Amino acid sequence: MRILSIVIPAFNEALNLPPVMATIPVTKLESAGWETEVLVVDNASTDGTGDVARSLGARVVLQPERGYGNAYHAGFAAATGDVIATGDADCTYPFDILPYLLRILVDRNVEFLTTNRLSRDNKDAMQALNSFGNHALSAVSRTLFHNGLRDSQSGMWVLHRHVWQSLDIRSTGMAFSQELKNAATLAGYRYIEVPIEYRKRGGEVKLHAIHDGMANLLQLFEHRLRKTRPQQLPTEVGLAEGTTAPHASRSGATR
Repeated sequence: MRILSIVIPAFNEALNLPPVMATIPVTKLESAGWETEVLVVDNASTDGTGDVARSLGARVVLQPERGYGNAYHAGFAAATGDVIATGDADCTYPFDILPYLLRILVDRNVEFLTTNRLSRDNKDAMQALNSFGNHALSAVSRTLFHNGLRDSQSGMWVLHRHVWQSLDIRSTGMAFSQELKNAATLAGYRYIEVPIEYRKRGGEVKLHAIHDGMANLLQLFEHRLRKTRPQQLPTEVGLAEGTTAPHASRSGATR
């Protein structure tokens, strides 16, 4: 049986964790051949987030250095699975879709799966300013990195451990998400983007739209200008599962 590590960063999400944990389909995953470990990264919470996570059966990873990226660095380092899945602790991401996403990962033989929240069906779940910022950053990211991804900011991914272990991800804040996607696609890993449902957030909104948006914009240019370059070209570049967009492909060495 393969091991799936589900890594969830959490800063003051004690009230949201029970409904989030309830959506993780452990039994269905086990039936599909996946042993599941859930890691909640307590990112210096002050509301007992770690205690709630433990009471719900999660393994708690403490990360005293606040920051979205810092939480993921700690969580990925602690994960034991050969495949890692992610999502936020704020009720927005559909963890119940994980069996479907894992089937795509296996059946399509991809190494990195990311998700797209920016369909019209999800427009009521995201504030207008955040939606505009996500679309704008994603457009800039596509222009700079030529990977066709429609949602550079999505926080739900499924990836093989070896992908993470090979990448040089430097972001400690919200830019971690786009840097991971762009680094994985630049490195030549087989990838795909899948549309998902995006749900309304529970509790307090912690995103600082203007500040985080500008920081992410600057990070895109910094990343593009790095001296490091991919060692090989991807053998297949997927755009969006379930859409009519054509698949772009380039030939290159295989892993």
